[in-house]
Amino acid sequence: MFLLKTIPALAAAALLATTLPAAAVGEHGQGGGAGKPGKASQVTRTIAVTMYDNYYEPEAITLKEGETVRFVITNKGALVHEFNIGTPEAHVAHAPEMQMMVDHGVLEPDRINRDMAKQMQASMGHGMHDAPNSVLLEPGGTGEIIWTFPEHAELEFACNVPGHYDAGMAGEITLSH
Repeated sequence: MFLLKTIPALAAAALLATTLPAAAVGEHGQGGGAGKPGKASQVTRTIAVTMYDNYYEPEAITLKEGETVRFVITNKGALVHEFNIGTPEAHVAHAPEMQMMVDHGVLEPDRINRDMAKQMQASMGHGMHDAPNSVLLEPGGTGEIIWTFPEHAELEFACNVPGHYDAGMAGEITLSH
């Protein structure tokens, strides 16, 4: 369901951003206070999101508390990017993991080095993995997330490739009644 798909270290880390650390998201990578994976039968609307190099269109999204949304995400940038739903704290907590993937050669500017990911998994017990609140896309890639939003949460969508979040590649999610 999820696709794994400026500066070399920045783009390379985008490829890792398919999950948040367990402490940031809670059990089974479910997004902690960010909501939970949704069911297609409960989708109330579809929102198209386009990722460019260091920004998103749209830049902000307003949703209803408890709403289930299908996001169709396309990467029209030249670098790997991520669309990750979470709290600002969860995105910051994920940064060291993303940097580790860059440091081990798993993430490259415009692709995921899957051979290096396998080697890292074998040697460290940690490699590429999916999370239902995130999609990581190579240039030209498209992915989908179906997500049910909580009530009363401070959320954003962001790219956790090293340097991208710090450069402003994040958008606000506003939840209304």
